[in-house]
Amino acid sequence: MKLAEKIKKKQAVCGVIGLGYVGLPLVVELGKAGFKVIGVDLDERKIEAINRNKSYIGDVTDQDLKELRKNGRLSVGTDYSVLKDVDTINICVPTPLRKTRDPDISYILEACARISEVLRKDQLIILESTTYPGTTHEMMLPIFEETGLAVGKDFYLAFSPERVDPSNPVFKTKNIPKVVGGVTPACTRAASLFYEQFMDKVVPVSSARVAETVKLLENTFRSVNIGLVNEIALMCHKMNIDVWEVIDAAATKPFGFMPFYPGPGLGGHCIPIDPLYLSWKARLFGFEARFIELASQINSGMPDYVVTRVAEILNQRKKCINGSKILVIGVAYKKDVADMRESPALSVIEMLLAQGAKVRFSDPCVKEINYNSVRLKNERLDAKSLSACDCVVIITNHAGLDYRLIAASAPLILDTRNALKGIKGQARKKIHTL
Repeated sequence: MKLAEKIKKKQAVCGVIGLGYVGLPLVVELGKAGFKVIGVDLDERKIEAINRNKSYIGDVTDQDLKELRKNGRLSVGTDYSVLKDVDTINICVPTPLRKTRDPDISYILEACARISEVLRKDQLIILESTTYPGTTHEMMLPIFEETGLAVGKDFYLAFSPERVDPSNPVFKTKNIPKVVGGVTPACTRAASLFYEQFMDKVVPVSSARVAETVKLLENTFRSVNIGLVNEIALMCHKMNIDVWEVIDAAATKPFGFMPFYPGPGLGGHCIPIDPLYLSWKARLFGFEARFIELASQINSGMPDYVVTRVAEILNQRKKCINGSKILVIGVAYKKDVADMRESPALSVIEMLLAQGAKVRFSDPCVKEINYNSVRLKNERLDAKSLSACDCVVIITNHAGLDYRLIAASAPLILDTRNALKGIKGQARKKIHTL
C-alpha cells in the first residue's frame, strides 16, 4: 500500500522524536485522529512518566495518555531502531543557541543520523524544530541521500514549524494553522496530506526554506515589538511618565496600532532565541539584521534594569540590596505555566544574590529552582512571608496569585508586569512599576 493511501486510511504508523512541549501534544492529536504512534525520547524520565499515564506537559492530560495507551495507539521508548517500522517521522527536538550565539542543531543532526540507519522507501520525514532557513535542504537532505534513496520519489522530506503556545486556552495544536513546506513539490503534497488528517487547517508554501523563515518571522515580530516597548518603558521612567497608561490609551485606536507590553525580559525557548537564528543566517549572506540585534540587546538587558530598579526603590527607604530580604513572585517565563526555560526571573535572582540579597521565591506552578548555582525551594505566599520581606518583585503574573494580599501585606513592591493595576488607595504608594 502506498504512503498516501495509508495516511488517508489512518493505517500509517507515525513516529515522533522528542516528547516535550511540541512532541507530546502532537502525539496526542495523532492518536486521537486514529493513528498508531510510536514516541522516542532519550530522557528515560519522560518515558517512565508516559508509561505511568502521567503527563509532564500542561496541555496534555493524564487521561489523554491513558486512553491512547489503553487503545493501543501509543507506545514510547528510547530506542531509535523502532523507526524502521513507521511510515511518518516528526522530529521535535531542541534547537538551542551556543554560548557564541550561533545555532546548535546537533540534536537535529543526531536524529537524522539515527533515521538514516533505518530509512526505507515510502517514508515521510518532517522537521518541526525551529531552525535557520536552509537546514532541511542543506543539512538534513544530504544525510538521507547517502542511503541512495531519492527525495520526492523514494522518500519525502519537509519542514513544518511548531506554533505551540503553552497554556493558551483557545489555540492548541489542532486548531493552529499548520504551515508546510517540502524539499520538492511531492514532499509538500505528502506532508500536507499527513497534517490534513488531524489539523483543522494546513497552509502549504513553496519550499522548506519558506516554511523555516515563516517561524522566524513570527517570533522576530514579537521580539522586535517587545524590544521597542521595553525601550519606551525605559524612556518613560526617565521622564516620569506611566508607560502602562500610555499603552492603554494608545490601544484605544481601532487601526494602525497593536499593543505590546514591557516586562522583565524575554523567556521561553522561542522568542529570545529564534530571531538570532535568522540574524546568524543573514550574516552568512553579508546582511546585518540590525533591528533583530538591537531588540535582542534591549530585551536581554531588562533583567539588569529590574535589579537597578530594585536598588532604586530600596534606596528610597534608606536600604541597599546587600542584606535585604527580597521575595520574587513568579519565576516561570510566562503566566500559568511551569516552564522556566530562559526565564528572566533566573537572571534577576542570580544578580540579586550576587549583590548580597537574601532571595526567596513563590510560584504556584514551580516547585524549585535548580539553575547554575541557584538552589531555592518554592515558598508559600501568605501575609507573614510577604510582610517579612524588604521588597517583593513580581516577575510572572500568574492568574492564581492573590494580588490584593500581596498589595496589602508587602512593604515595598516592584511590579514588572503591571499585575497590581487595579490596586488603589494607600497600598498604591508602595507599588513601583518599570
